[in-house]
Amino acid sequence: MDPLKAKFKEKASALSAEIKALLKEHGNTVIDSVTVSQAYGGMRDIKSMIWETSLLDAQEGIRFRGFSIPELQEKLPTGRGKEPLPEGLFWLMLTGEIPTEEEALWLTNEWERRCKVPQHVFDTINALPKDTHAMTMFTIGINALQTESIFAHRYEEGFPKSEYWDATYEDSMNLIACLPVVAAAIYRRKYKDGSLIAPNTRLDWAANFAHMMGYDDADFKNLMRLYMTIHADHEGGNASAHTTHLVGSTLSDSYLSFAAAMNALAGPLHGLANQEVIKWIFEMVEELGTTKPTSEQIGDYVRKTLAEGRVVPGYGHAVLRKPDPRFTAQKVFAEKYCSNDDIVQVVWKVFETVPPILQTLGKIKNPWPNVDAHSGALLVHYGMTEYGFYTVLFGVSRALGVLAAGCWSRALGFPLERPKSLTTELVKEMIAEKATA
Repeated sequence: MDPLKAKFKEKASALSAEIKALLKEHGNTVIDSVTVSQAYGGMRDIKSMIWETSLLDAQEGIRFRGFSIPELQEKLPTGRGKEPLPEGLFWLMLTGEIPTEEEALWLTNEWERRCKVPQHVFDTINALPKDTHAMTMFTIGINALQTESIFAHRYEEGFPKSEYWDATYEDSMNLIACLPVVAAAIYRRKYKDGSLIAPNTRLDWAANFAHMMGYDDADFKNLMRLYMTIHADHEGGNASAHTTHLVGSTLSDSYLSFAAAMNALAGPLHGLANQEVIKWIFEMVEELGTTKPTSEQIGDYVRKTLAEGRVVPGYGHAVLRKPDPRFTAQKVFAEKYCSNDDIVQVVWKVFETVPPILQTLGKIKNPWPNVDAHSGALLVHYGMTEYGFYTVLFGVSRALGVLAAGCWSRALGFPLERPKSLTTELVKEMIAEKATA
């Protein structure tokens, strides 16, 4: 170990032990307006930002402009499909109103009109090694697309703050329109023969995405409509949404803000979790030697996973205290279209088995499945076994919510985000002052 690394390890180990002792004794002590545990704990539960497009409730799950996922499935236009159109959800998040079928169709056509991706974006993606992770390709592709930013060009020329929202709206609309084209190009280059499939102007946004990836099964297109709708937003505190807001608050344009958000989404504690779930399931069925394990076999494997100090991927959520409604929506979809699929059946047995086991541990606040617990099984059923691409699908969907919220941030003139940070030394001084007082 080199001398600098050795010295850093020594100092970090000492401070880490000191912080653990500090949290154990003073975690609930309020310093200024937060507890010591909140200051050290990733700002968990601190209400410090406004996010107009959605709200996450611990008991009810996500609500988009006040509507639950089942209500959206009932009220949003479906076009030619059987699941809600993401176009309708974007309209709702931007306006607070459920669109008519005609309004959703207008947005479909508008995104089709705007989905022109410059050749240099494809050239940039193609210049990367083929084994580059799909999310790395995605963020680089978005950054390459930033050359088209209307906000950036107008800001360089000089335009008033009162028009910031207008340029942000145009960038957001153009970016959402182009994302499926960019993502599909990555999928075709990395996993298929590299040939691109042209957009089909007769299809809606999500169905066209499926088509450009090479999937023309009608049920898969319905899955993409549902997938793009339920993954679109999850209030502003999650890592990708908050990153969009933070970077956007510097007046970075929608392309730069969203590219930063996708780097956050690529983390294993965020969007990358969806590929971890299906990987864990396939490791389990391989070790058990069957795609039709019993509940007892699954229970034993879950206990083994926990005994090894690992988590069961897809279970637990920072906020939710009930099964994720997005999991439930996918389960209902599976019941309609692929209930006899072996891996889908495994997901359902895991759902029956894991929560009771986690509840016996006594330390798990939420033993229920989140959105990632089901999505991989559905994608595998339709032939998409390239797990490394799953987070890109998540990212295309998440654009709808975070970019709609970005438009609102510009329209409302929200300021540069600049929280105050502390040192451990200052925290100790504040605790001492509190004790004296």
